[in-house]
Amino acid sequence: MTAERRHVLAIGGMGGPGQPQVRIPPLLGYALELSGVAAPRTCVLNTAMGDDPGSFLRMYSLLAAAGARPSHLQLFPMPSTADPAGLLLAQDVIFVGGGSVANMMAVWQVHGLGPVLRAAWEAGIVLAGVSAGALCWFEGGTTDSFGPVLRPFTAGLGLISGSYCPHYSSEPARRPAYRALVADGTLAAGIACDDGAAAHFAGDALAEIVSDRPGARGYRVEPAGTGATETPLPARLLGGAP
Repeated sequence: MTAERRHVLAIGGMGGPGQPQVRIPPLLGYALELSGVAAPRTCVLNTAMGDDPGSFLRMYSLLAAAGARPSHLQLFPMPSTADPAGLLLAQDVIFVGGGSVANMMAVWQVHGLGPVLRAAWEAGIVLAGVSAGALCWFEGGTTDSFGPVLRPFTAGLGLISGSYCPHYSSEPARRPAYRALVADGTLAAGIACDDGAAAHFAGDALAEIVSDRPGARGYRVEPAGTGATETPLPARLLGGAP
């Protein structure tokens, strides 16, 4: 396995005001493309939303319209399969939805999914997700899992070093909270993404920022003196994006 075959796509947020209805969000389509498979087997995990049935239905509809072969892993009230590891390791893409990253990671730990997801990454299965489903691949980030006031979360899977912040420009509290937590060392330096932007990691390195709309971008945030520096990163607008 070469590092270049290990892909993580961390999406800051999908949809939003003024975004036209499309058959499949371009960022989700890009995750499927990274697999290199014409009809990728794609498993959806919505643990962060308590396995909300509506979320699965929406994802099945989008994935089927894109020619993918969807499946899902449901953990509430019990696993939907007797062999969660076997299901996950048989995929081309694993997509994790948003919600409570703290609750999701606690449930994953109970079911032993951390090592399984690492094995999937090492096997070349594309790991992708939005919001909580993006933060989970890093060491930590900002979360509202504990209430409306953003707090640090530092129990991510750590497949990608550093921290991550979704919804960077769309939620007013995200930018100052993330910068402050990086500045004081609570969170490691990392990457932030606007809604409509995603950080694509190939192996252990950031390959590029991709976006589904003009103006959506990523940022590298690092401690500097008593504060933090924010460096905007160029974003490639995906083909077919509005």
